Amino acid sequence: MARLLRPLLRGTTYTRLLHLWVPMLVVSVWLYVDMSRWWVPAAVLVPVGLVPAVRIGEGVQARLLLTPGEQDPGIAVGPATTWRDRLRTVLWLEVRMALGVPVAFACVWLPILTHQLVETARGRVPDDVPVLSQAQPHWAYALLAPVPLIALYGVVVGLGEVVTAVARRLLGPSAAERLEALEARTEQLLERNRIARELHDSIGHALTVAVVQAGAARAAGDPEFTGRALAAIEDTGRAALEDLERVLAVLREAERPVSSRPTLAEADRLLESARGSGAKVDADVSGPLESIPGPVSREGYRILQEALTNVLRHAGAVPVRVRVEVTDGMLALEVRNPLPAGVSGPGRGSGLRGIRERAALLGGGARTGPDAGDWQVRAELPLS
Repeated sequence: MARLLRPLLRGTTYTRLLHLWVPMLVVSVWLYVDMSRWWVPAAVLVPVGLVPAVRIGEGVQARLLLTPGEQDPGIAVGPATTWRDRLRTVLWLEVRMALGVPVAFACVWLPILTHQLVETARGRVPDDVPVLSQAQPHWAYALLAPVPLIALYGVVVGLGEVVTAVARRLLGPSAAERLEALEARTEQLLERNRIARELHDSIGHALTVAVVQAGAARAAGDPEFTGRALAAIEDTGRAALEDLERVLAVLREAERPVSSRPTLAEADRLLESARGSGAKVDADVSGPLESIPGPVSREGYRILQEALTNVLRHAGAVPVRVRVEVTDGMLALEVRNPLPAGVSGPGRGSGLRGIRERAALLGGGARTGPDAGDWQVRAELPLS
């Protein structure tokens, strides 16, 4: 019983009832003006529904009154951009009015009928209700008094569910709107992945350099070397803080441009950081780095950063050969280092996966793995 009466305790039941009553207010005014032409309000809804902005108002009303509090009600609030959306809006207006008619009738006459049944049971037969005008007073009519109220309950709750389902169907997002929402969601996920890679590459590189420098300084026992190591740790930490500020700025300001992110033009900073950590870096840079498009240059910087970080983390202070070549339509990055004895490779962690993801997002490719006794990271990124 409590489950049956639960809809009466929900505010949604009454907001849906109000939603069905709204068009009936217009209809009642018109019927007061000219009852013989009762079809005029329905005819007027056709040109009204073809107005693109009407879909916005109907969507807002439906969300507010039919699905209050729902995060994703499946009802669009944008203008009608196609004739299909406009026709769906017209059909929705007609269905809403058609469902409002029985609701208005039930809300007015069923309570009156209950009252008249009680009056008949008390010996007062009404003469203005056709159903009871010929009835004889009897106490048994009191037993029938709840029936109209039960019917009213069914009409209000049932048609409230029906109009909500119809709203989701006729006011729901079109195929183009669903595609737009999917693209926006995809962009959001890609941005999150990019930010995760930014944090991994930048902070991971800084921590790796700091750990390697600190360990080398402690093992060397040379005050001069220790000073250089601390200076390198400080420089790397400052650069990591700058990168962290850039990433956090992207999180705080969705419209902030990404042009402030480091590019390959700042690759010397990475190379000097690796040299300061003890690695013997032999760099060969050919081609105009400044002519590389911004997205390619920024992703190339991160690929180079992650490759050098992996060398320092897994191989230590070993000779490293770095090649950056800009040719017609292509940027080639290669980092090679000898594998220490007993080490099969730097592993298959998120850093190597991030390198491959960055290259793939730009339409290029990346290879990582052993090659002729060395560990090789090679990426090719198209400039277009």
